[in-house]
Amino acid sequence: MSVPRLAVVGVGHMGAFHAEKLVELERRGEVKCAGLFDVDRSRAEEVAKRLEVPAFERIDDVAARADAVCLAVPTVQHASVALPLLAAGLDVLIEKPIAATREEARELIRAAREGGRILQVGQVERFSRAFRAIAPILDRPRFIEAHRIGPYSGRATDVGVVLDLMIHDLDIVCSLAGAEVDRVEAIGVPVLSRTEDIANARVHFRNGCILNLTASRVSLEPMRKIRLFQSDAYISIDLLQNNVMVARRIGEPEGDAPPEIRGERIELDEADALLAQDAAFASSVATRSPPEVSGEDGYRALDLALRIHESMPTLDELME
Repeated sequence: MSVPRLAVVGVGHMGAFHAEKLVELERRGEVKCAGLFDVDRSRAEEVAKRLEVPAFERIDDVAARADAVCLAVPTVQHASVALPLLAAGLDVLIEKPIAATREEARELIRAAREGGRILQVGQVERFSRAFRAIAPILDRPRFIEAHRIGPYSGRATDVGVVLDLMIHDLDIVCSLAGAEVDRVEAIGVPVLSRTEDIANARVHFRNGCILNLTASRVSLEPMRKIRLFQSDAYISIDLLQNNVMVARRIGEPEGDAPPEIRGERIELDEADALLAQDAAFASSVATRSPPEVSGEDGYRALDLALRIHESMPTLDELME
């Protein structure tokens, strides 16, 4: 396969972005944007007209005219929509989280493996330049703190804030911690929806690293920050400002002299993580190489997210 034909299934907020990226990748000669599908026909036609790509009338048309899809339907529909596409021989990039339940996630992974299909999970932070920039600096972080908060958007209310927002950080920080999870403590409170809209979790890893996460979709000002503390350095990543600040100890202190601390701010070039993610998926489809974020990676993030959700006390318990 030289240039794979990619389509988008579900063109709501995220799906429309995926469609834009496929059009850009088509201009670069990396893919053929086969078209898009949405159960809301008027929405599909609106996006298709704006981007000058076909709008499919039926989802069966996608399997006939594409090699792979970017799937951006509501989380509770991931398995029911993706499984027939995998069975039809398509590779699938599925938006995070991989599924709504562990059982559905395992079913998706099994279907992709048995059918020889590529299953990539849309953990877009993996493609951020910030995390690639700090990779050479990291050395067994002992404490990691992450904040992902912002105003209420009204989107993704079929799941709570843990599966909606916190899961972005769960995927990346678990890879940074470099160990299996030991135990989880968490609290979550619904404010504007029927699921938790603000949550905090404390995750203990078996190597002693501790992770403290806060996610909120009812805050006035947005914040996307991750801070890492290790024996010789403090690293702060601001995903909104696109920069990294590093404070490192230089050498070993002598006698009673305080250690020398050197600070460095790393300004990152503007980068489109979603475009990089979709390009990586297209490359995997074309070369049949393993995806950078596999179904198994998606399962690990989902499993921890569900462990966090399951450890939250109910509202009645909080009121006791």
